[in-house]
Amino acid sequence: MPGSSRKFIAGLVGILAAGGLIGWIYGHADWGLLIAALAILLWQTRQLLSFNRSVHTRDFEQFRYGEGIWQQLFSRYNYEHERALQAKREYRRLLKEIRRSTDAMPDGAVILDHNNQIVMCNKAAKRLGGLKRKKDRGQRVDNILRNPKLTKLLHSGAFAREIEIPSPVRDEGWLNCRVVPYGANQKLLILRDITERIRLNRMRRDFVANASHELRSPLTVISGYLDSLTEDPELEKNWGQPIRQMQEQARRMNTVVSELLELSRLESAGPASKDEAVDVGGLLAAAKKSFLGQDGIAAIDVESQSTAQLLAAGNEIESLISNLLSNAVRHTPADGRITLTWRVDEDGAEVIVTDTGEGIPADQIPRLTERFFRVHRGRAREDGGVGLGLAIVKHVLGRHDGELSVTSEVGKGSEFRCRFPAERVVLDPPVPIANGAKRG
Repeated sequence: MPGSSRKFIAGLVGILAAGGLIGWIYGHADWGLLIAALAILLWQTRQLLSFNRSVHTRDFEQFRYGEGIWQQLFSRYNYEHERALQAKREYRRLLKEIRRSTDAMPDGAVILDHNNQIVMCNKAAKRLGGLKRKKDRGQRVDNILRNPKLTKLLHSGAFAREIEIPSPVRDEGWLNCRVVPYGANQKLLILRDITERIRLNRMRRDFVANASHELRSPLTVISGYLDSLTEDPELEKNWGQPIRQMQEQARRMNTVVSELLELSRLESAGPASKDEAVDVGGLLAAAKKSFLGQDGIAAIDVESQSTAQLLAAGNEIESLISNLLSNAVRHTPADGRITLTWRVDEDGAEVIVTDTGEGIPADQIPRLTERFFRVHRGRAREDGGVGLGLAIVKHVLGRHDGELSVTSEVGKGSEFRCRFPAERVVLDPPVPIANGAKRG
């Protein structure tokens, strides 16, 4: 036991003993003990009140007047108080440093707690999103940046995704939003101004659409004249081969023009409506039928594991399936196999195209949906591909709230999986499909 504590206890015992002795001398030892106890209580109450007053007034100079264990208590509190003040000053210094650092960022940064309430934001967040550092602290960020896509992103936990939303402070402005985990149960919302990029993309789309539209008419005329020339037997002798090559290139250009126009339409269109229920299993069977009778292509199987329908634009889903199947056919040898699958679960539905073809190198998979990207550029003329089919697939999925995932292994084959959300699936009455789950 520390010396001050032993001295304090000894003092209390001494006071009680003295009170009891005096009381005994006068024939009332119990009264002597009671008076001594009251004196101790009053003394300790005085010390407690002094301590409390010093704490509230922050006047720690009077601690030196404490006695015994109270002096030890006062000193300990004073020490801890100074440590707390130092820690607070250090915290404020670090907070200012963090604010200076984040304020230097060109992108908006918003720290959110587990309830998506604003903890802190930088100056760029005010400029881009209209957030106010002091006023909006503690407010839910989706109550200020009101956008269904942002709300869905914050609650989905899919932090790898990025979304684009209209700017709340700038007419015709656009923001890119990304959420990343931050600290303990916190999130970091990053806002980036992409207005200029959107404007340039719109200009590019308009140019491509206008150029494609202008090219369509002369290509039609050229194709018509070439078709007429092939019917002339005199020209066939000397010009038959060149004319057929020109016909092939004209058809190829028409394909490019048509797909570019389709891409431009998809990019400028909003989300697809949910008014039309599409029989996806039927579309898969029709896509298979379109390739029947062609020589040199792989076997095609269709597996429809559900009679559920998809709320979608039927022509676009048909285009999606056609492009995926055409891609699989071009890259699968005649002795290979292609499988088209339609499946539904509690989370949504999937169109899956698998093949036993040549496969795709892992480093090239992220680029598959880029315009005019081809894994094997040297084969473009041979297989007829122009590198726009998977870009169309990507934009069709975007209009239908879907996602594309690709897995592949070189030499063994590939799998293209198109995922649609549950709200776009219409479940049929629970009537089982005859003969298990295969159609086609």
